[in-house]
Formats: sequence, structure tokens, C-alpha cells
Amino acid sequence: MEIASIETFRGGIPLHTPFKTALRTVTVAETIIVKIACEDGTVGWGEAPPTHVITGDSLASIQYAIESIFKPILIGESLNAREQLFEKVEESMVRNTSAKAAIDMALYDCIAQQANMPLHQFLGGYRERIETDYTVSVNRPEEMAQDARKYINNGFSVLKVKVGKDEIATDIKRIQAIRAEIGPDVLIRLDANQGWQAKEAVRAIGKMEDLGLTIELIEQPVNAHDFEGLKYVTQHTETPIMADESVFSPQDAKRILSMGAADLINIKLMKAGGIHQAMKIAKLAESYGVDCMVGSMIETKIGITAAAHFAASQPNITRYDFDAPLMLTGDMVNGGITYKDSRIELGKEPGLGIRSMNQSFIVE
Repeated sequence: MEIASIETFRGGIPLHTPFKTALRTVTVAETIIVKIACEDGTVGWGEAPPTHVITGDSLASIQYAIESIFKPILIGESLNAREQLFEKVEESMVRNTSAKAAIDMALYDCIAQQANMPLHQFLGGYRERIETDYTVSVNRPEEMAQDARKYINNGFSVLKVKVGKDEIATDIKRIQAIRAEIGPDVLIRLDANQGWQAKEAVRAIGKMEDLGLTIELIEQPVNAHDFEGLKYVTQHTETPIMADESVFSPQDAKRILSMGAADLINIKLMKAGGIHQAMKIAKLAESYGVDCMVGSMIETKIGITAAAHFAASQPNITRYDFDAPLMLTGDMVNGGITYKDSRIELGKEPGLGIRSMNQSFIVE
């Protein structure tokens, strides 16, 4: 089955509430959508949002990479030689991981449809359904506590709380306010988005431990390139530490794992360059006995569907951060994963199960 055409579209969906982290504030989910059509009529979908502060990718750079670099080397190629396809994409450009991810997930969608299997089954089929957390954006402590209560009332039992934007004392007040509002039984994960220095992170986490705030894990407390600092925090705290922005590639993962610099790894398709490279990271982590989370940027249901299928396929991917479509005011596509409160159903349709695109959210 040969690739007949590759098209790109710019899309945008407003968020119903601004998404705030230590790195940025997002009000509209902008994205580049990829449509790969094969000669037999099979259609695969992918997407890539611009996340300048993490991947360095913009709408323009993503679209250029797909249209000018990947499209010429893929059209006319056979899906039967899929390892060659993924090799061509990876070697054709350095970095540009978001653009690579969009092409990668569209290719996997076509390949799994060719195999007549849902993508998660094609990749390994470890789980049939998963459960996402919900993110509490960084705001005033009282506002974050109210948001946390709302999400719990909406059926979520795991919260991912953003910190790292202000002084650590303020972050501790935020967690105290949330705990006071929702009680001790709800799982809380913290994401500092590189907002702390290593020694102050150790002091902050130690204070949270002494206060009995019961944090499940803390994600990326220090700068992405500060591997030694990440190791210092991991070695000097009891709370598990997760590497996120520090791990883009399998090479990054190997360094983190061999150093013992983190207890867990957060894999994102937009960092890894798609499922093909993400699978290598997951397998490498598994060889070290390390569990992974799969998360996302602010993506529409296209990207989250691909990420969810990948996450459900592997045994050591035990945590899921797929709430982005729930933050949007509409759906970019018909089909894909479905939500019931925090539970995600992957569906039984071949590939990603995406049937069509919603034209009302296409920008141009």
C-alpha cells in the first residue's frame, strides 16, 4: 500500500479556561493537522501543536518541515517497509520533533488500519482502557483549591498541579489550600515545569513531606539541561521525581536512567518525534525497571488519541496525562478516543478510529 498524498491544515480551538504553567499561558489550541492518503483510500491523521518554550517548534516550522522535507521523501513509498519510512523521517532533519510526531502518528494510523487492528493492539495491546488525571493551572491558592474541588466533583481522582511560577512558599500554600479542600485521599502530582533550582527544590519537597501533603510525584523540578541537578533532587528527597523536559530522545533517556537521575520518565510524542521513538524510550525504561507516564502538550483529540493508544499498549506506562481535549470548546475530528469522566475508551475501530475532520476549526 503506497502513500498517495500528504496534506496539511492549520487549526485552532479556543480553550474554555486559560491554561497556565510556569512557562506559558495558552488560550487557543493551535495546531498543524496532517492527512496522509494511501492509494487504496486509507486515510491516516496526525497533528502537531507549536510549543515554542519546550520543543522550539512553531506553526510555520512544523508546516514547512512536513510540506517541504517529509512530503517529497514519503509520497510513493510503501507502508510495507515501515521501518524505512520512520528511518527516513528521523534522518531527514535534526530536531523538529513535533513535525516528525505528526507524520509518525498519521503513518501509524494507516499501518494499523492496513493490519485491521486498533492502534493500541497493533503496538502491543496491554490495556483496553486508561484513566487520565486533570491539570490544575497555576493561580492564586484559593482559586486553585476551588478548581481542584470542581475537577474532583466532575469525576477525576488524580490531579496534576502546576507550580514553579512564584516563590516556593507560595507553591506550598497552593498545595496546602488544595489538600484542605479535597482531603487526603486524592492523588496529587506536582509539575514545576523547570521552575526551581536543585537545592531549593530539595528544601521545598522536604517541607511538603514534613507537612504531610502526600505528593505522589514531582515532575521536572529543575531546568531541562540540568541533569546533575535533577539527580541531586532525586537522591535527596523521598518523593519520586519524574523527568519530563529533560527527556526528548532515547539518548536522553539512556543518560537519565544510567545516572539514576529520575525515578520516572514522562514521554510525550511531541518531544520524542512520534510513537516510533517513544516506543524506544518506553522499552529502555522498562529494561531499567522504571515506569513511565505519557503526557501531551495542548493538543486536540487527534494527537491525544495517538498518545493514548501508544500509552495503553505498554506494561510499564502506568500514568496518563490526557486531559487536553477536555479543556477545549470543541472537537477537531469525529471519532477517536471517548471520555467518560476520567476514563478513556480507545475503541475497536482500526487505527486511531478517526472518521473525519471538523472543518469549522480549520483556520486556513
